[in-house]
Amino acid sequence: MATFKIAIIGAGSIGFTKKLFTDILAVPELRDIEVALTDLSARNLEMIKAILDRIVEVNRLPTKVTATTDRLKALEGARYIISCVRVGGLEAYADDIRIPLKYGVDQCVGDTICAGGILYGQRNIPVILDFCKDIRAVAEPGAKFLNYANPMAMNTWAAIEYGKVDTVGLCHGVQHGGEQIAEILGAGEGELDYICSGINHQTWFVDVRLKGRRIGKDELIAAFEAHPVFSQQEKLRIDVLKRFGVYSTESNGHLSEYLPWYRKRPEEISRWIDMSDWIHGETGGYLRYSTETRNWFETEFPQFLEAAGKPLDHQKRSNEHASHILEALETGRVYRGHFNVKNSGVITNLPADAIIESPGFVDRFGINMVSGITLPEACAATCLASINVQRMSVHAAVTGDLDLLKLAMLHDPLVGAICTPEEVWQMVDEMVVAQGQWLPQYAHAIDGANERLSRATVKTREWNGAARRQVRSLDELRAERQAARAAG
Repeated sequence: MATFKIAIIGAGSIGFTKKLFTDILAVPELRDIEVALTDLSARNLEMIKAILDRIVEVNRLPTKVTATTDRLKALEGARYIISCVRVGGLEAYADDIRIPLKYGVDQCVGDTICAGGILYGQRNIPVILDFCKDIRAVAEPGAKFLNYANPMAMNTWAAIEYGKVDTVGLCHGVQHGGEQIAEILGAGEGELDYICSGINHQTWFVDVRLKGRRIGKDELIAAFEAHPVFSQQEKLRIDVLKRFGVYSTESNGHLSEYLPWYRKRPEEISRWIDMSDWIHGETGGYLRYSTETRNWFETEFPQFLEAAGKPLDHQKRSNEHASHILEALETGRVYRGHFNVKNSGVITNLPADAIIESPGFVDRFGINMVSGITLPEACAATCLASINVQRMSVHAAVTGDLDLLKLAMLHDPLVGAICTPEEVWQMVDEMVVAQGQWLPQYAHAIDGANERLSRATVKTREWNGAARRQVRSLDELRAERQAARAAG
């Protein structure tokens, strides 16, 4: 009999589920378990179960893998629940990007705050609360909820404050930023140490040490500007480093849409973005990438199945936190990572109710956060602007308060830098109407929003036309990128 059960919600995200699974099985003490997969897509479940069954078979493991579209059945008796869901899929996500662009709000990703992230939270939070209700009803008492889904802070905030479930949010932005710093400094394995603190996607490397020696602002700037790739891909991020004095975890594209300064004028955007990959700031970059690769697992399923036949001993464990947290909780081996939890005084100059991302240690007693961290004032100010948006967005999502949702949007740093209040009100009406099928809490407000849109006074086509004349089209940018690659 399996020692305990892990449920993965949204397991049809095949590549990520496989990564989590092989990470967990890299720990010998975690192999005699049941992993219950659940998703809305029976086809995706069928594919991922075949891959995981193959891994178990080849490695002769006692691990039990089950798959069901019945979420309650998957959660029954689970000690750990991992969520990696995207409510509304690409259909809703397209509206997160396209509708705000009509009003001049230019996003690269749109999944954290800004117009897209706020609406994404409105779709996800009711579902997250349904997960929490089911966890309380049928999971193992005291079950831990590990949330990987964006918008990370909003989802985790809702699960803790309203879902009343023991929840931690997990992201890999800190690890990726740390890898960049290690590369520019020429650090070998284990030679770089850092403290990174803030909120998800706005986390700051407040203390960086190479072989015990503290690395200051000037040395970091010089190293980034000397790097042949990062100096071009991370221009905005380096500019923030110069002005704030600390490096941000987030990519050029992510960071640009959390701040009010870099994407507010169409003619300025091209100064800061790099088209070598979507993550460096391309308009609608992640939507384009996701759309183009939406069925990649269908075409690459044979390769996934073939790779599943390799012994686990030869596969390197990833830097995702989940398996390390489970290992620490189950074995007592201490793990240090950066986790999304309720602040409660951990960061001294951020609100107690905010969801922060900061260092902590895990052992049998749980996740123990390092307290007493004070952010540099500019970092705290930037985080506070986002936290206020997140708080209003969470409360709006729970209550279905359309006026509060509009106020959250109005206070978003980038939206507020571009739009008038009248434009924000109309944009939110348009987004809520377009996404009504995923927004049950706003069902009472759809008719009113439709009526207001029928007599809307804000003109969007002219604004969008002007913006498109000033910003090169995606086709032109792609052609330029292909030409540059062909040139070497």
